[in-house]
Amino acid sequence: MTNKYLMALGLGISMCCGVQAANYQSVQGDKSSISFRYKQMGVAMDGKFAKFQSTLQLDTAKPEAARASIEIELASVDTGSAEGDDEVVGKSWFHTAAFPKALFVLKQLKASGPDSYEAIGTLSIKGHARELKFPVKYSAQGAKGLLSASFNLARADFAIGEGVWSKFDVIGNDVQVNFQLTVLSGK
Repeated sequence: MTNKYLMALGLGISMCCGVQAANYQSVQGDKSSISFRYKQMGVAMDGKFAKFQSTLQLDTAKPEAARASIEIELASVDTGSAEGDDEVVGKSWFHTAAFPKALFVLKQLKASGPDSYEAIGTLSIKGHARELKFPVKYSAQGAKGLLSASFNLARADFAIGEGVWSKFDVIGNDVQVNFQLTVLSGK
């Protein structure tokens, strides 16, 4: 056998066998984030949520058995201004007095390529539930892992922005939600 052949064989074996499944049991909240982007009068604006809890069971070798949920405390919203924060927790927007939390529950996770998945789940906000389907990227980071995703939702589907805010001339209907979850093994 030639050296080129042995090197190629060795590289192939190391690539095949070097890939290890990881088993994650929790999310590290202080190293994770949930943010969103929307348009106000045609200008892109960013916001985030400071408080959320999650449950997770993910074996990267068996993604179809994954279980996860994320519960977001809507009053922890940060729109970049105190005035905006006060407005969006009110009745016309999130109505946090009656609906303090948003909930995403994963129904299915399936591999769609190397280190990538397709997630299907239900998002509930203000008593309205919608099924979502979006790609999720995974990257191993030592003993931890990082799951990142982005999806779009229409705020009107969840009655976010009622009354005079139900029109989309000042605040757009499309909202991009982004999350990065640092996941930890069960060790």
